[in-house]
Amino acid sequence: MSLVAFLRWRARISTRAEVELSSKLRLGPRTTVSSFTKIKTTEGCVHTGRDCGFANGCFIAAGAGGIELGDDVLVGPNVVIIAINYRYAEVRVPFEQQGRTSLGIRIGSNVWIGANTTIVDGAVIGDNTIIVANSLVNRRFPPNVIIQGNPAKIIMRREAGEQSGRATGAGAGPQDDE
Repeated sequence: MSLVAFLRWRARISTRAEVELSSKLRLGPRTTVSSFTKIKTTEGCVHTGRDCGFANGCFIAAGAGGIELGDDVLVGPNVVIIAINYRYAEVRVPFEQQGRTSLGIRIGSNVWIGANTTIVDGAVIGDNTIIVANSLVNRRFPPNVIIQGNPAKIIMRREAGEQSGRATGAGAGPQDDE
């Protein structure tokens, strides 16, 4: 599988990863999938841009709505991205019998997803976003923000030209000039 992925996309997949190679999978050049990461494309497409990286232990499952990542997306360890949701309107009917929905998940370019984050169906994450570790992302977010929490909320806005590691806006706090 690793050789096939490298020849087809110039992507690197660990021999310890579990990736369903199908017509529904497209990995961008120089994308890396680390050990113990699972990518499931049985029900929908997973497409990444170039230079994406999935750390150890991630779980990615696409529904009919698919999962799309832009370029330069960093996915930390143990991140879960699931683009499927059970219907649950009928209290007396088991979830599995009510069927499923899939709106899909869209993640922009230059996004850093912290460890142990969960991103659920319908989420949209704008370009240049940082998601703090252990967050639950369950809705749409604009570009150039830092989000955190369960559920995730914007804690800072990022501005063009800002210094590395600095942000502005609510929660930014005082900043020292070095």
